[in-house]
Amino acid sequence: MIDALKLSNLNVFLEEDIGSGDITAAIIPEAAQAYAEVITREAMVMCGQAWFNEVFRQLNSDVLIDWLVVEGDFVPANTLLCTVQGQARALLTGERTALNWVQLLSATATVAKHYADAVAGTGCKVLDTRKTIPGLRDAQKYAVSCGGAYNHRIGLYDGVLIKENHIMAAGSITEAIQVARQLTTVTVEVEVETMAELTEALAAKPDRIMLDNFNLDDLRSAVALTAGTVELEASGNISLDTIRSVAETGVDYISIGALTKHVQAVDLSMRIKVLAD
Repeated sequence: MIDALKLSNLNVFLEEDIGSGDITAAIIPEAAQAYAEVITREAMVMCGQAWFNEVFRQLNSDVLIDWLVVEGDFVPANTLLCTVQGQARALLTGERTALNWVQLLSATATVAKHYADAVAGTGCKVLDTRKTIPGLRDAQKYAVSCGGAYNHRIGLYDGVLIKENHIMAAGSITEAIQVARQLTTVTVEVEVETMAELTEALAAKPDRIMLDNFNLDDLRSAVALTAGTVELEASGNISLDTIRSVAETGVDYISIGALTKHVQAVDLSMRIKVLAD
């Protein structure tokens, strides 16, 4: 579910665009009504309806939006996504902010779907990372879920991920895991870069071990060594072309920064027609 409070914060994005007022929309009579259609020019996973709706709700609560596709559905190019009807000024003022949300979130969801589809049937889950657009993490992680992939920790507060720099500061993998266990009851994960580090980590009993830049042979060896006693996550330089072979090694998860970092906005069109009185 989308947090209503977070949606209400969209006023920040509207203020960014509108500033002291939309002086271009002011050329349209205040009472004028308009109708618009939103079309995708490319295939995509539909995502972002709640954000789109909230933009227009904040501008004019009388704006009517009729969605013709379901959130999370994959739709082909040139699909009519929704119709919008209401005060012409509101439609014109909100157009770009509303489309920006849908083009970004649908793009994120679509990338997530491609990666999730690539590992289908292996039992491996694709995870996102914290490599998100600043200020838009919750929205992008929601989009990842819409696309069929899964969320890693949201931030630094809901999971422990001990990486190279933490290990150096703590003194060792074992020490880092032991201290983490004393501090919290949340999931404790540790990153390792070699089979020797994996053996040390395994003895310290974390909940999950991240195998950073392991080759396929080492991934298979890690799966055999751990024998299901700990969750394994592969990470590092894994692309859409290589993810299937990684998943087939038997790891439980694959984390992909590209789900939220390498996103190219979906091409959308919103055509507005001012209605006669």
